[in-house]
Amino acid sequence: MMARNIFLVGPMGAGKTTLGRYLAKMLGRKFHDSDREIECRTGVSIPVIFEIEGEAGFRQRECKMIAELTQLSNIILATGGGAVLAIENRQRLAQGGTVVYLYASPEQLYRRTVHDSNRPLLQTENPLERLKRLLKERDPLYREVADITIKTGERPIKAVANEVLRQLKRYGNVHGQKFSAIR
Repeated sequence: MMARNIFLVGPMGAGKTTLGRYLAKMLGRKFHDSDREIECRTGVSIPVIFEIEGEAGFRQRECKMIAELTQLSNIILATGGGAVLAIENRQRLAQGGTVVYLYASPEQLYRRTVHDSNRPLLQTENPLERLKRLLKERDPLYREVADITIKTGERPIKAVANEVLRQLKRYGNVHGQKFSAIR
């Protein structure tokens, strides 16, 4: 059985990129981050894209990038927090691999993102309220597309990675693949 792609979805600050890199090393897979790929291709940061093209322009770029990345094989992909807003992204993710939703409370997300100026949607008077609104809007979409939901909370990355691996093994994604849980 061929290992399926692993796609990580969830709100900004949930740990998709950190966990994705960690899992890629553990499983010997190539890691991609859709936001970083967009930045590399355009040569500018996400906030600059938002400033010049608005959120709609960024979402168009994101759809093209997700379409491209979901065609690759044996990868781990960390998506942007809003990638699930587009139905075509949700369809591509669901069809192209195993989707893992990383969930954290708005308060935890706020603690992780409060000093990060590279998050244009949080450049507001009340970033915690914005996170609450975004999570309320997007949580049903994350859950709709997810095969596996993992609460990250305040747990160390190793604990989250080991839980993801256990779930993936149950789901059949890492069937026959050698990996060792890290303690």
